[in-house]
Amino acid sequence: MNWRCLGFAGVVLAFFSLAAGPVAAQDSPATAVRQIPLSRGDMQLSFAPLVKETAPAVVNVYAARQVQARSPFEGDPFFEQFFGSQFGASKPRIQQSLGSGVIVDRSGIIVTNNHVIKDADEIKVALSDGREFESRILLRDETTDLAVLKIEAKQQFPVLALGNSDEVEVGDLVLAIGNPFGVGQTVTSGIVSAQSRTQVGISDFDFFIQTDAAINPGNSGGALIDMRGRLIGINTAIYSRSGGSVGIGFAIPSNMVRAVVDAALQGSTRFERPYIGATFQGITPDLAESLGMEKPYGALITAVVKDGPAETAGLKVGDVVLSVQGVRVDNQDVLGYRLSTAGIGKTISVEVMRNGKNLSLPVKLTKAPKVKQAEPKVIEGDNPFDGAAVGDLTASTAAKLRLKRGQQGVAVFDVYSGSPAARLGLRSGDIIRSINGNQIRTVDDMTAVLEAGRGLAWRLEIERNGALLRQFVR
Repeated sequence: MNWRCLGFAGVVLAFFSLAAGPVAAQDSPATAVRQIPLSRGDMQLSFAPLVKETAPAVVNVYAARQVQARSPFEGDPFFEQFFGSQFGASKPRIQQSLGSGVIVDRSGIIVTNNHVIKDADEIKVALSDGREFESRILLRDETTDLAVLKIEAKQQFPVLALGNSDEVEVGDLVLAIGNPFGVGQTVTSGIVSAQSRTQVGISDFDFFIQTDAAINPGNSGGALIDMRGRLIGINTAIYSRSGGSVGIGFAIPSNMVRAVVDAALQGSTRFERPYIGATFQGITPDLAESLGMEKPYGALITAVVKDGPAETAGLKVGDVVLSVQGVRVDNQDVLGYRLSTAGIGKTISVEVMRNGKNLSLPVKLTKAPKVKQAEPKVIEGDNPFDGAAVGDLTASTAAKLRLKRGQQGVAVFDVYSGSPAARLGLRSGDIIRSINGNQIRTVDDMTAVLEAGRGLAWRLEIERNGALLRQFVR
């Protein structure tokens, strides 16, 4: 299946020339005031009052970052013999991408997708009235693919109120507002196709509202609103074989958005998930039959951490979690969503099946215990990795960077803007495999090889998203 996140890269400048839209016709004095539609009959007339009320809070997000454009002749001995090393030298260029965002606080707090602004050196937002502002990142979370920005201006801005996504029902009318393909703010309509779509495989966070409203590249971070003008989701991805909309779009529910935004407003730079102190597995049809269940749903507890919230509440290995706060748990993804949106410090009601009988237990969610980890080391010196923060590739590192376990090498955590590592094109999540033919297993290996190779040319092997990249740098 072809999943596409909706950030649209590389053609921002071409679309700026199309920014001017047609001039709106002026209302005649006799035009009646139109209200937000509240009945099915009203909806059949027009969505215009609803759009006028909500669209000003949806913005265009422009992100720019410096990347290294590699020449196809770089490292080729034949061309270097005649033209010198500068002929195929890598040159920096600015890569631009665009998406959408939603203002959720009058002070200029914007929520968008993390993949829209990832690795950006500069972020600008443009309002529907044409005003543009610089913005900065308050919080970004790769697991949920959400990011929270702050407009750098002391003004009051239009906002969209956050709705309760748990109240959404299949068949509800919705509008999607965003900036597809950079053509400008666009509104499409549809219905909720599924209320809690899981096992989609887009990201670690796997709980979405599915809609058939047309969503295209550039809509990432845009609004999915209900007929009361409330934000019920952030448009994130589509299923498509062509790259365009085929009526299968996915939005992150507003209840998850609220949890992430609240963390940012409280001053946090990352979203901490509540800790329950247990591990789970899904219920297969065979397992359901062996447990005496009529239908395969819920999450089986396979391990309980000593003195953790689950053990303290009385949960045991072999219990099947059926519901949280009275809401049915279909699988592990649903359970993870319910726990994440409940919040740290909250006491939740968990219904479990134990030995064929149902019982309800109160569980107080806590912060995850801190696990001491080695701090990433920032590489310095006369080498192409100067300005990169790297660390040994442990199991916890792999989980943090969403890398496959069992890989060997040194992981890149961060890259300082404008550094030699940034000019090399190094990215967070890259794995440094070898330098000058020397296999790199640890940061100590890397440091020793860099020290020995001062002043020499560099032959590098870097793994990115499963592909091995080879570079030659002087």
